Amino acid sequence: MTNLLITSPRILARRLGKVALFLLSIAGISAYGQSNIPPTTVLEKVKTLDSYVRQVRGYLHEHPEVSAKEFETSRFLQAEVSGMGLPITQVQGTGFYAILDTRKPGKTIGLRTDIDALPILESPVNLKQQKKWVSKVEGVSHTCGHDGHMAVLLGAVRILTELKDQLKGRIVFIFEEGEETSSGIEAMIEALRPLHIDAFYGNHLASAFDTGLFAIQGGPLMAGAATVAFDVIGRGGHASRPDLSINPIFAAANILSGISIAWNNQRDITKILTLGISQIHGGSADNVIPNSVYVGGTVRFFDREEAEKAFVLFRKVAEDIAHAHNCTVDFHQDMGIILDPVINDEALADFALRTVKEIYPGKLFEGDGKWYAAESFSQYSKLAPSVFLFVGVRNEELGSGAEHHNDRFDIDEDALAYALGGMVQFAVNYLSSPVY
Repeated sequence: MTNLLITSPRILARRLGKVALFLLSIAGISAYGQSNIPPTTVLEKVKTLDSYVRQVRGYLHEHPEVSAKEFETSRFLQAEVSGMGLPITQVQGTGFYAILDTRKPGKTIGLRTDIDALPILESPVNLKQQKKWVSKVEGVSHTCGHDGHMAVLLGAVRILTELKDQLKGRIVFIFEEGEETSSGIEAMIEALRPLHIDAFYGNHLASAFDTGLFAIQGGPLMAGAATVAFDVIGRGGHASRPDLSINPIFAAANILSGISIAWNNQRDITKILTLGISQIHGGSADNVIPNSVYVGGTVRFFDREEAEKAFVLFRKVAEDIAHAHNCTVDFHQDMGIILDPVINDEALADFALRTVKEIYPGKLFEGDGKWYAAESFSQYSKLAPSVFLFVGVRNEELGSGAEHHNDRFDIDEDALAYALGGMVQFAVNYLSSPVY
């Protein structure tokens, strides 16, 4: 058995999580190290940058680009980062990263933003009034908050660059292409692998929480995602003689009913999975029975093993019911799990929680903050411990609070300062901490 007395505090924390923080506190070891950058310094710098961050967010909101086509967005971001004196490393596509190297020994932390928008025609009004910023690109909009994420990370680049002489280690600023479609995450993970990053931090502006509230918790935070995509194949014919055809529409309808019943009776109901069937296409005329019907949707989950079992059940039920209707099922190649859940490292989440208490006391959301949306941030945990948190943007007086991916989605820009302060203070505390 390893002697804990001779194990480094950093390794001890990795092994024991929250217990490590408690043991270190008993031993008189500060979780935050000897940082000479107090929250008051960070808050003052955040205040100074407030106008810049809001203007950047506004510009990016008016000029959105969809996943894997964020060409002008990437050029703008790279110009801003280069202007702060940091070298750019281009990753496949539009993603890139930049490194702030203090030239002093220490840890390496990754701070990440997504950069893509959605193919959604934006409403010029939110839930109450005219929006401050509206997309100038027809049919494309930042209706998820990624414009704010980019503005916050650019603010963090500026502040941490100004604090460089008081820091040690390295900070990797990550600008990830195509979060909405996961088009850039695999290339980014491979590009970052040689950097040996010790921890990753990310945040998401969230309409489910009031402005400035932070939702932080260890363990599962955002759901994993899986695709449902299959064709039920029969034999088309004239609707006047259905007996001479093999109607795939009835088979598809029965498959969906059968799946619903099977999931309630043949899998562990204590482990949450949601089935969202969003498409069913078949036929083009009232008097024509089609050859096939397409069914599409998604499954969201927090336990990968349970999701894998659910898809085995899904395929069995679909094939058995299709066979009963003399039909066959063609499962598409992309049917199955596409993203794992975002699962926060327990000790790192606790560290983030302590950091927020330090810089923004009284701003922690009390309760379960899980979100059933999926996020490619989950992939960073393959490289190192990671923590993801939410910063509230809901303000009923301003009309912000519409659901994400909704044309009326809007943010309270006051939330940007909270997100920026939390990110910078976390980086400062982490780089000076002996815990990890």
